[in-house]
Amino acid sequence: MHAPRLQASRAFSLRLRGGMRQSAPMHDAAPKIAEMPVGVLIRRSPGVTRWMSEVWTLAGIVPHAGPAQWKPVFRDGPVEEFHATTLVLQLHRKDTDSLIQNLTAQVPSVWVALHGPGRPHATHVTASPFEASFHEVDAEDRVEKVAMPGGMIEWVEAFVALHHVDEPFVKRQRDRRREGAAQDGVGDPRIAQEADVWRNPQSLRSRK
Repeated sequence: MHAPRLQASRAFSLRLRGGMRQSAPMHDAAPKIAEMPVGVLIRRSPGVTRWMSEVWTLAGIVPHAGPAQWKPVFRDGPVEEFHATTLVLQLHRKDTDSLIQNLTAQVPSVWVALHGPGRPHATHVTASPFEASFHEVDAEDRVEKVAMPGGMIEWVEAFVALHHVDEPFVKRQRDRRREGAAQDGVGDPRIAQEADVWRNPQSLRSRK
């Protein structure tokens, strides 16, 4: 089912590794943040227990949506969906690693933070899985995700291709001059015996 998406994700990864990034001057001149208004669709369904008469869940998102305030958009018997609100989704230049992880997943997603029991209040929308993990802090806050629409995927890919720069891997060099040069240990202050004091081999050689 997701084979075409997996192939597209691999192709995107290869393009990044193959040098599709812009040159440094263009990279610096490009806007650091990109924004898109995103409509949040909330679904109300009948509850499954006597203590929960209704269940509210994230139903989807609408890219480039206009403002709304709980506007009904769909109804099928007791199930109803609302365009609850429109939030601004931001892409930040420093988040490209997180965006790449999302784009190369089996199903790229968008996360929406919902607050409050009962009918929730949508407070934030993001395409960064790292950022999404910061918004679920207590029982009244939760984060739900939906599949990212195709047009939004292309928008995020273009932003990443423009801004992502691989950080060079720098292997940490060991300072061999300081190996074994640890400070002499201090023994139990209650015991005034040299045998209770640990000394490293280098300090013992220096005494000869």
